[in-house]
Amino acid sequence: MTDEERRQRRANWIVPLGGTAIVAFIFFSINRLPLPWMNGLSLFASWLSACVANWLFSRIDKPWVPYVVPLVFGITVLILWEQAVYKFEIPTVILPPPSLIAASFAGNLSTLWGDFTQTILKGALSGYIIGCGAAFLTALLVDRSDYLRRGLLPLGNFMAALPIVGTAPILVMWFGFGWQSKAAVVVLMVYFPMLVNTVAGLSETSAMQRDLMRTYAATWGQSLWSLRLPAALPFIFNGLKISSTLALIGAIVAEFFGSPTQGLGFRISTSIGQLDLGMVWSAILVSALSGTAFYGLVALAERRMTFWHASFRGGR
Repeated sequence: MTDEERRQRRANWIVPLGGTAIVAFIFFSINRLPLPWMNGLSLFASWLSACVANWLFSRIDKPWVPYVVPLVFGITVLILWEQAVYKFEIPTVILPPPSLIAASFAGNLSTLWGDFTQTILKGALSGYIIGCGAAFLTALLVDRSDYLRRGLLPLGNFMAALPIVGTAPILVMWFGFGWQSKAAVVVLMVYFPMLVNTVAGLSETSAMQRDLMRTYAATWGQSLWSLRLPAALPFIFNGLKISSTLALIGAIVAEFFGSPTQGLGFRISTSIGQLDLGMVWSAILVSALSGTAFYGLVALAERRMTFWHASFRGGR
């Protein structure tokens, strides 16, 4: 039996079983049982049915499987969340159901868009670009100066250990309540992770490779562009990915210590005071989607620019 025949034979029984598991999941999810412990059993059966369905569909050898399985898993979590809130009558002030969050999100799109613009596009993105750009240029200087390597890099460990809840109020007082202070916090958070990763990447080449460039009479700039910078790209993108999440966290936390009447951090803090948990979770949803999209764009650029790396060639 060939591999293609085996895959076809496996698909013939995987799809019916997966469909059966999905039907069981739907049945146990919508079924309301009178006893509390039976509600727990129903919820467990729903979870188990969804897991079986996901596992079965993940075994199908199709190009769409890596995209569909995480989507199905996420929908499963949302359905179980919704059912757990209603089956166990959890107060919405403690844990609102996804339907309430979706309704609050849809009803406040204009407000959330203004918060997104203030926090993400102005504070986080500007600070990310300035901080990562400055760190990259500093890494080039550190690479050429042993004095800076010995003096600046140890300082980076000290600065990275500073708590954001301590530095954010100071920067807000220095730069005001606008987006500039949030960008300053983001610069402080992303600068040293990006610097350390870039310096490590520029040192990745071996002595034999550098000697070969000298044999060709290559200048420092030619050696940097042709050899050391391509070798450093995986490290640089690692720093960019780490900084993408730090930038979002820094901008949101900084808004807790003073901001205009817009921003995701401002919206979360004020909505908590008003016990508007739907709006709080809507702001969290915007933050999560923004962070995921931001990280995904950096990861996509990494895949396009470092396609030659072993991590993208299956280790071969």
